[in-house]
Amino acid sequence: MLRRTKWLIVLMIGSAWLLNACSPFPEERPSISPFTFTDQHGESFGSSDLDGHMWVANFIFTECDTVCPPMTAKMADLQEALQQEQLDVELVSFSVDPQVDTPEKLKLYLEQFTEDDSNWHLLSGYDQEDIEKFAVEEFETLVNKPKDSDQVLHGVNFFVLNENGIIVEDFTFSDPDLVNKILQTLKNE
Repeated sequence: MLRRTKWLIVLMIGSAWLLNACSPFPEERPSISPFTFTDQHGESFGSSDLDGHMWVANFIFTECDTVCPPMTAKMADLQEALQQEQLDVELVSFSVDPQVDTPEKLKLYLEQFTEDDSNWHLLSGYDQEDIEKFAVEEFETLVNKPKDSDQVLHGVNFFVLNENGIIVEDFTFSDPDLVNKILQTLKNE
C-alpha cells in the first residue's frame, strides 16, 4: 500500500509538471528586472541591450555533463532557424556556475556549437547566490549548486520574452518540436 501511494504521488507531481511545462506566463507578469552582467567577450551586457528586442533565454554551465550540451545544441538549432526566417531575436544563456564560467571559458564553449555569436550572449560575472536568486525571482526556475559538487541543479526551460522583457511563454528543452514552437511564439508576438 505504501509503495502504491508513493507511485501515486510521483504520478501526480509528474502530471502537474507536464501540465505546466508549456504554459504561458500570466499576462500581468512584470518585465524582468534590470540587470547588467558580463558576456563571453568580457564586455558588459544587460537588459538595456535587449530593450526593443524579442529574446530567448536559458540557463546552462560549461562543466555540465548532462543536459547543457543538448540544450546548447537546441539553442544553436534555434539560432539557425531564426536566421533562415530572418527574425531579429537575441539569445541569452545565463551561466549557473559563474565562478567557473569565465568569459574565456564561455566563448570556447559557445564555439563548439556555432561560429556566429552576434546575437547569442553567454552571461556570467555574478555570484552563485545572485544567479540562484535571479533565476527564482525573475524566471521562476531552480538553480542550486550543492556544496562539494561540480554540477549545478537547474531548470531546463527555454523562456521567450517580448520586446518589453516580459516572459510570454516557456518550453521544456526535451520537447521534440521546441524550435518550431518557439518560432511560432516569436512570430505571434
